[in-house]
Amino acid sequence: MNALKAKELAAKILKVGLGRIYLDPTQASKVSEAMTKDDVRTLIAERVIKKRPQVSQSRGRTRAGKEARAKGRGRGKGKRSATRKVRSEQKSRWMNRVRSQRRTLKELKIKNSQEVKEIGYSKIYNRIKGGYFRGKRHLVEFIEGAKK
Repeated sequence: MNALKAKELAAKILKVGLGRIYLDPTQASKVSEAMTKDDVRTLIAERVIKKRPQVSQSRGRTRAGKEARAKGRGRGKGKRSATRKVRSEQKSRWMNRVRSQRRTLKELKIKNSQEVKEIGYSKIYNRIKGGYFRGKRHLVEFIEGAKK
């Protein structure tokens, strides 16, 4: 049998492409003697025809880069493509905002702020909870604006 034909049959049997089939050049006569698919199967069993290992892309450089970035390398302003909003987690941003607003409200309440008493502590607290204020400054402006 023609070596190419044997290669094609072996590729079908081993379910790989032609490029991954290796015919042992020292035993080319055995390959030429093979007549049937069964003969090719015996040659595969005898390791005259072999399946080459799959060549994949090395991840070594990727791992090294990942390790370096874990240390903080390559995370500078020049490497950032997204906005700050996208790069930080939405929930943690929310938690930080709400916690700082609640802290500020508590401080104002302790100072016996007249404005907080006029509006009502719980009303302001619930507005914070509902996401009414954009930030701490907005909260303070809202409370100070109540006395005008």
